[in-house]
Amino acid sequence: MMRSLILSAAALSLCACSSLGGGGFGYGGYSLIRAKEMRVGNHSVAVTPPREWNKQSTTLFDDISTVEDWTQNGPYLDTISFVTGMKDGKAVVRQRNRDDRQVPKFRSNMTPPEIAAMIESLFRVRGGTVDFKTTSLAPRPFLGASGFQLDYEHLDSDEVRRRGRAVGAVIDGRLYLILLDAAKSHYFSASLPDFEALVGSAHRIR
Repeated sequence: MMRSLILSAAALSLCACSSLGGGGFGYGGYSLIRAKEMRVGNHSVAVTPPREWNKQSTTLFDDISTVEDWTQNGPYLDTISFVTGMKDGKAVVRQRNRDDRQVPKFRSNMTPPEIAAMIESLFRVRGGTVDFKTTSLAPRPFLGASGFQLDYEHLDSDEVRRRGRAVGAVIDGRLYLILLDAAKSHYFSASLPDFEALVGSAHRIR
């Protein structure tokens, strides 16, 4: 949940070898996000970033249409991911039925703890996470609905400790989520004000 939710270590490793600038190059290429209202994911949600960001054309969640990734300093260091109206029975990553380890598919009746477990599974199965710890899971309004806030930390196979925060809600049976995942040293705290501004500005496009 997009190398980048919204947050795969295998993908992260590939993207760590690329860099920003020069009109977009590297693992998936980048495009500039201006500090103005932008529609994200499948365009069913709009947010207003407080400063410019970079959109990744290839995401941690593998070009799922309802998912979009942004980065400020490169996905190895920080990523904000958007999940916009994911339907029941869909997964945040592409995976084959014969894969030994599977990230659970989203279900419309999932509770916040179950969504938190799905996010943990994403990092463990597809991100190479060797240690994942939920530090907080609490109710939080989101997009005018009763949602949740998940705070977590994880250590990946690259031996970098990262922190994350996800704010989301299930609305009309679909998952809406904004997720920040960043290196624990400096980059998480540096990106958190932007993340909170995005969450606060988020609204659905009807």
